[in-house]
Amino acid sequence: MATTKVEMWFDTLCPWAWMTSRWLLEVAKVRDITVQWNVMSLYFLNESRSHISADYLDNAKKALGPLRIIVAAEKLYGNATAGDLYTAFGEEIHLNKMNFSPELNSKVLSRFSFSEDLLYCADDASLDELILERHHDGMSRVGEDVGTPIVSIEGVSFFGPVISLAPKGEDAGKLFDGAFAVASYPGFFEMKRTRTVGPIFN
Repeated sequence: MATTKVEMWFDTLCPWAWMTSRWLLEVAKVRDITVQWNVMSLYFLNESRSHISADYLDNAKKALGPLRIIVAAEKLYGNATAGDLYTAFGEEIHLNKMNFSPELNSKVLSRFSFSEDLLYCADDASLDELILERHHDGMSRVGEDVGTPIVSIEGVSFFGPVISLAPKGEDAGKLFDGAFAVASYPGFFEMKRTRTVGPIFN
């Protein structure tokens, strides 16, 4: 049986995307999948929306620093590097509650033997072109009325799943099978209920 190709779009800012990414890593333990990690930007998605608060946009703009580092590292070292850096940034942001800052970037990059020049990429706005390229690719698959996470399974793309707790083992595989089955139906567009809990990281 052929390996299933999965793509995911994330912004390091989003805790819900982080939960989805942890789920996909669990899925990879029980299903034959490969995951391609793609950046997107909640800043670029929301910068022209008048109902978005200035504080949120300011934080989303600061989140461009890690995204720039990730796309620059991916160019040098390959897509697996994007996933590794996303994990490292996510652990510091969501688990250790670090703010977006030069200190965050330095701490994450200290885990790796990458070029020291990557640290300066956080302030290189020319890298936003690469971010936007990936961003527009993801959004073009699902429409402009959603955000992150976006997941694509063998070309079937959808927003979500939005989960508060990443399932483990075969439970992760069952959720994967179900999400793919539902999203694959041509007439299916939406299933939703009110979120009653936030992300459960541990």
